[in-house]
Amino acid sequence: MGHRMFVAVALREAVREDLAAFLEPREGMPWVDPAQWHLTLAFMASVPPSRADELVERLAHAAGRVAPFALSLGGAGSFPHAGRASVLWLGVDDAAQDPLARLARACRAAASVSGASPDGRAFVPHLTLARLRRPVEATRWLRVLDAWRAAPFVVDEVELVASFLGEGAKGRPRHEVVAALRLGADALPPGAALREG
Repeated sequence: MGHRMFVAVALREAVREDLAAFLEPREGMPWVDPAQWHLTLAFMASVPPSRADELVERLAHAAGRVAPFALSLGGAGSFPHAGRASVLWLGVDDAAQDPLARLARACRAAASVSGASPDGRAFVPHLTLARLRRPVEATRWLRVLDAWRAAPFVVDEVELVASFLGEGAKGRPRHEVVAALRLGADALPPGAALREG
């Protein structure tokens, strides 16, 4: 039996706290627990335990080939659309779109080669804020969420996270970080680090 895992960009604590403070007084939505906020790059429904070490190695190499980059959250959206929203989310600034997409492609390729096929959905960089049991007309909520902007932060690592359904508080999934993988470790030309001093 394989493990549910995903590769994600975690938020900086200051960004997490600022967004949590913005959402706290806004009742009427089933907000996702701030401890579980992340930007998913690749989701694998079943990672064979025997391939987990290989997956970590391949992901480390994939992450190492993408240089660190700045990212800012902002701009609200919904799936499938505002008229019948079942998910509310925040997007990312334009400058981060390309490096995030490159990182997602590299992580998904690493997962495929490791025998942990990622889901085939098109990559849309987003931070899920609310999941709804029944779709709602969300235009008003999107306007509210649109008012918030995060201070930019540098993405310099991604996390491989195991997700255990129903094991967290209130029946939520429990997330456990399996590995933190540095960006840019392989992106520097040989000897670049030595020349800097």
